[in-house]
Amino acid sequence: MSTPRPRKPKIIVIVGPTASGKSDLAIKIAGKFNSEIISADSRQIYRGMDIGTAKPAKTEIRKIPHHLIDIKNPDENYTVAQYKKDCLKAIKMVLAKNKIPVLVGGTGLYIKTIADNLEIPEVKPDFQLREKLEKELKSKGLDYLYQKLIELDPEAAYIIDSKNPRRIVRALEITLKTEKPFSQQRKSGKKLFNCLKIGISLPKEKLREKINKRADKILKNGLIKEVKNLIKKYPFDIPAFDAIGYREIINYLQGKVSLDETTALIKKNTWRYAKRQITWFKKDKKIIWIDNPQKAFAICRDWLGL
Repeated sequence: MSTPRPRKPKIIVIVGPTASGKSDLAIKIAGKFNSEIISADSRQIYRGMDIGTAKPAKTEIRKIPHHLIDIKNPDENYTVAQYKKDCLKAIKMVLAKNKIPVLVGGTGLYIKTIADNLEIPEVKPDFQLREKLEKELKSKGLDYLYQKLIELDPEAAYIIDSKNPRRIVRALEITLKTEKPFSQQRKSGKKLFNCLKIGISLPKEKLREKINKRADKILKNGLIKEVKNLIKKYPFDIPAFDAIGYREIINYLQGKVSLDETTALIKKNTWRYAKRQITWFKKDKKIIWIDNPQKAFAICRDWLGL
């Protein structure tokens, strides 16, 4: 008689574009189903970057434990391989408490790394090579660097966001250092978890309205002051400050654009980013798309057998 296979641990994954309400939904789900939240946001990892990254309020974090928020300073390097290691450790910790981990965020690569068990190459940063690439980025532009990556690794076009300088530089760094295409170094391994993936889908007009309201809100809540404090502590040109909201405010503080132009740029760049997130997540056919929290609660209840 064959021994039954052990069941894979269950985790809930909440995805969607920026400003769609992922964090609020994750908190509600965690409150209903004895869960803890694990962030999959590549900017919320940084201390001091609170307003612009829309981190959950301290009151929410006290009610529902959150993991992988405020774990690095903005000038510290943090790779996808490190995220995977930290995230698996956090998931194990939550499961040990007999709780359900809820993985939430808009960084598609972070989600895919865990849900599909991507085997990420542990290539240590080559700061000399990175400096050379960043100089090329400044002198020749992002498109030049992206095309350089695609020439070396055509498949990278499907997995690297053409508008994300940090990811392009890192992919080139890995490709040039290992002399192997970046895309060939990331293969899906055996699935570690039974994932329920829920995506928030909003009509485009409603999402755009929410993005615009959030941009106005973060400016009103003190984003300019937050950025001023950050650039007193850290160099203004570090990769972490390429996050939407931060780079625009830095340009404003340097007198390159007016406040009205800055506000409009934050809204425009956030909308573009949201569209890229939607494109990324729509490729995953296992995501169940919902338009209100009640549907999510019913799906979770059925899946957990409650």
